[in-house]
Amino acid sequence: MRKLFTIGILLSWAFSALAQNPQAWFPDNELTTVGAYYYPEHWNENQWERDLKKMADMGFEYTHFAEFAWAQLEPEEGKYDFAWLDRAVELAANNKLKVIMCTSTATPPVWLVRKYPEVLKTREDGTQMDHGSRQHASFSSELYRQYSMKMITELGKHYGKDSRIMGWQLDNEPASNVDFGEDAQTRFRAWLKAKYQTIDALNKAWGTNFWSGTYTDFNQIDIPQHSQWGMNLYQRLDHSRFCDFETANFLDEQAKVIRQYAGPKQWITTNYIPNYDARYIGASKELDFISYTRYMVYGEHPGIGPKGYRVGEYSRIAMANDYFRPLTPLYGVMELQPGQVNWGSINSQPLPGAVHLWLWHVFAGGSQFTCTYRFRAPIYGFEQYHAGIIGTDGVTPTSGGLEFEQFMKEMQLLRKNYSDNSVPADYRKRKTGLLYDPDNTVAINQNKQTSVWDTEAHVLKYYKALKGFGAPVDFIRDTMDFAKYPVIVVPAYQQMSLELISKLWNYANDGGNLVLSCRSGHQDGFGHLWEAPHAAPIWAMIGAEIEFYDLLRPYAPDTVKMDDRKFAWTSWGDILKPNTGTESWASYSDDFYAGESAVTFHQLGKGTVTYVGPDSNSGDLEQAVLTKLYNKLNIPVENYPEGIIVEYRDGFGIALNYSDKNVEMNLPEGTEILVGTTTLPTAGVLVWKLK
Repeated sequence: MRKLFTIGILLSWAFSALAQNPQAWFPDNELTTVGAYYYPEHWNENQWERDLKKMADMGFEYTHFAEFAWAQLEPEEGKYDFAWLDRAVELAANNKLKVIMCTSTATPPVWLVRKYPEVLKTREDGTQMDHGSRQHASFSSELYRQYSMKMITELGKHYGKDSRIMGWQLDNEPASNVDFGEDAQTRFRAWLKAKYQTIDALNKAWGTNFWSGTYTDFNQIDIPQHSQWGMNLYQRLDHSRFCDFETANFLDEQAKVIRQYAGPKQWITTNYIPNYDARYIGASKELDFISYTRYMVYGEHPGIGPKGYRVGEYSRIAMANDYFRPLTPLYGVMELQPGQVNWGSINSQPLPGAVHLWLWHVFAGGSQFTCTYRFRAPIYGFEQYHAGIIGTDGVTPTSGGLEFEQFMKEMQLLRKNYSDNSVPADYRKRKTGLLYDPDNTVAINQNKQTSVWDTEAHVLKYYKALKGFGAPVDFIRDTMDFAKYPVIVVPAYQQMSLELISKLWNYANDGGNLVLSCRSGHQDGFGHLWEAPHAAPIWAMIGAEIEFYDLLRPYAPDTVKMDDRKFAWTSWGDILKPNTGTESWASYSDDFYAGESAVTFHQLGKGTVTYVGPDSNSGDLEQAVLTKLYNKLNIPVENYPEGIIVEYRDGFGIALNYSDKNVEMNLPEGTEILVGTTTLPTAGVLVWKLK
């Protein structure tokens, strides 16, 4: 049996040493490049040339083939048909369109799942998924991996040296591989054995003495039943880690196969949905870089104002940019919504200009490319009513298609004005790291302690305040270099090893400015509470004791007082006892601990540590604390209204308006404006050239 995986499997966030210089793939002076998904297998072949010519005429520079085409590539076991795809690639090249070639592992052919039904995912209740959708096969299935690699080998042999292929996308929006089948069970046990080496080490890590949960052999361990009340939290946590590992490892296997045949100018990536509790994002070490997909209007996010749902929540693209960029040598967006979708809860029309806004927002964060799903709107299948660049008649551009065309024309203007990669000095000075680990989020979310706690919403309170400052933000890992960030914010970082606490201490002691929020440092790196007073290992660092924490009822919120302002809170509050010399910036207003400290500020060596005890209801406390801190540190900040995003890249400034009001942007006199005007309407974009 093939080796299941490499020993030493914890996430490393390192990419392939084989990665080429990104300049070879995406030259700086091109700034960004734009493409569109096309499915030759969906349309009559006599329409392909018309469609690809239209794509090129609109300004697209590449297209995207074959991600769901396994049944067409291998219509029978071992019999491959590339002739139709060769014709499509040739037509694309004739129209000067490069091609992203995709592996089709999200959609296995029916002959495979009928011959080997064990490749299908098994649900917790023992039932299996069936043919006819996507992502229904298990990455843990040994047979599925074997058949996938056979198909990918043939695909790689056929197109690996083809200069018309710019790069490879593996799978499509891969998610955590949750499977209760026999192969998944076997691989889970092997994963645990590789991680812990001995059953005694596992018992200690999982705390199995509790409730007589002790194991004597790895073969006794089953995948935990997620619906069964009271299952060992650490077993569940490790199972979710394993599920994420299976996804990352499956992509690595694919990349190794492609790498055997790919030319040096072909890159390898995959496209993730930005789920911030997903450990597999960035964990596949054989990829050259990663990309994400983003849909903004589908009924879930109200945005700002009564019609904000047509523009979308402004942090969704911003946070995805800032989350992906530090994890990868470069990043792109593989799917950007071109108009209405069909799969949301309410599939509204985007506001005119919104698609154009999203394109510029993706670019503003540093993306090297943007692709849209899809060029032609489908007329059959599950995604009927999903907009494309071209409508259902196959010839007429949609409103979103015209906004893509507008963006691509504007990008040609920027290319002519490109000179360097400069950004303003004040922008650099407020660069902030936000320490974040998806494993920590998963651990908190499976043991919240209060129904009103929301980990991502808590992180967003700090993140949105920073974006309102006009700060460039990087979501960073504990393995990264802290020294380049004047300020690091650490929101709700519950699991902290002594090594991480030491690294944070040294960062502040050497001159960095650290901000920690509630729920930080309560547990060690294994997720166990300290055998010490509550959160005791971080007391010296924050200059205060955490006496206890409180959780309020939703109908009985309380307040915190800071600088003559009151801030409501409900979900979590750490009650602080400052040491001598530590400043108390805020105090609890009511209840039996009225007057006790809620926010502390502590000088540590050459730097500072601020601790924010409560999770405020609206984020206003978090914003007030950060404002006070940055002012104290003499870090210049802006005060942009909610929904205004301003970023700089490649010698250009970009301002974006997700709010429901016109906003007047103040630019230095004589600034050369390339796109838009200083009066920024809703969904408006302003681009200017730095002097």
